[in-house]
Amino acid sequence: MHQFIGKSQTASEVLDPARLMALSATLAVDYDPQILPPFAHHIYFWHAEPPSKLGRDGHPAIGDFIPNLGLPRRMWAGGRLRFHAPIQVGQLAEKSTIIANVVEKTGRSGPLAFVTLRHEYTQNNILCRTEEQDIVYREEASGKPQTPTHTMAKTDQDWSVEHAFNPTLLFRYSALTFNGHRIHYDRDYARDTEGYAGLVTHGPLLAHLLMDQALKKLGTLNKFEFRAASPLMDHEVATLCGKVDDVAQKLWIRAADGRLVMTAIAS
Repeated sequence: MHQFIGKSQTASEVLDPARLMALSATLAVDYDPQILPPFAHHIYFWHAEPPSKLGRDGHPAIGDFIPNLGLPRRMWAGGRLRFHAPIQVGQLAEKSTIIANVVEKTGRSGPLAFVTLRHEYTQNNILCRTEEQDIVYREEASGKPQTPTHTMAKTDQDWSVEHAFNPTLLFRYSALTFNGHRIHYDRDYARDTEGYAGLVTHGPLLAHLLMDQALKKLGTLNKFEFRAASPLMDHEVATLCGKVDDVAQKLWIRAADGRLVMTAIAS
């Protein structure tokens, strides 16, 4: 077993209603101001560090809670959520995090490491929400434009919704989640250092939008799982798609060029 598995930390705070209303305005969605939406816990429990403890990419430097595996670049690869009870806004809540798994391997692009964090969100001693977050770590970027091989998305959806992005939306979402990763707001860094064709739309933002759509279709959410397939740039229009499968929704995001951006399943 990897030496870092089992390491844990906790955080607690009163869930400020003003922050949820700021998210509502940012996404132009009328959220219930008293109940936390399915993925909105990410606008709370910030991991705030002073500048001296940040990495070049703007994230808190690895080597503190997140282990230093010698791979500095990180991206959110996917996650799994279970919804047990509502979380009340304006009240105290607690988040506990444990390193559930660490896997190191070599892929087509070189060395990789996958770290799985398990989060539990409780309120009034009741477990309200559990989440497993998969983070992938890679070698330092060469600065050359990325030319990955993409999977093409399906076109047999039962419903679809187009969504456009822009630097203002990405900046506001970064601010609300206290996400300092420079690929989301520093175009020069994203292009010249990490080799992207533009600002990168947050994976959690895309998952959040899919969860909102799934909630509209199903009326309630018990489980949600998602996996990123390719990065989406700020200038690209995304098509959020869904297909009914018994009581579940199979969901995916298709970029304008037809490539698959994200897959998910909700029930």
